[in-house]
Amino acid sequence: MATESSEAEDDGKLVGGSKNLVVDDDLREMSKNAAWSVSSCKPGNGVPSLRDDNIETYWQSDGAQPHLVNIQFQKKVKLQLIVLYVDFKLDESYTPKKISIRAGDGFHNLKEIKTVELVKPTGWVHIFLSGNDPRETFVNTFMLQIAILSNHLNGRDTHVRQLKVYGPPPNPIPHQPFQFTSTEFIMYSMVR
Repeated sequence: MATESSEAEDDGKLVGGSKNLVVDDDLREMSKNAAWSVSSCKPGNGVPSLRDDNIETYWQSDGAQPHLVNIQFQKKVKLQLIVLYVDFKLDESYTPKKISIRAGDGFHNLKEIKTVELVKPTGWVHIFLSGNDPRETFVNTFMLQIAILSNHLNGRDTHVRQLKVYGPPPNPIPHQPFQFTSTEFIMYSMVR
């Protein structure tokens, strides 16, 4: 599974974190297909620091809350999981506490789909985008916005060391609503 036993979700609160990034093999990272922007940043601590796969670097906001990370896709994509690396031990008051996840077609119609509260997290924190309905395993959207609403110890600016977005794998046969896995089914899945 995507989380370890050190992380638990209780009434929208996430406790702990995982030192190693572990995600299901059937998920793929969607971050490379997106245009990233942030509401503000200190010089040298912008989007490249958030996406460089180095937990020693971080995005640092510079301004009033909420601090925003905007992820825009050229076409509608299915998203299932957000994984971020935060470290309360190193960042203290810069560590995010309350995060809102919003999705929509663009800035004009974003809707909040999830709110989570982090409790002194250290490591990779997994936020699943599934709703209350067990059939809703992903979000279909053009844009995802992560809003840091508050920090630990009433901090003003925030540090997020890494951020990744995952979605389900694409269907191997284009324009085919079903995913056939056996050779026999794939052979007869299209009309000539």
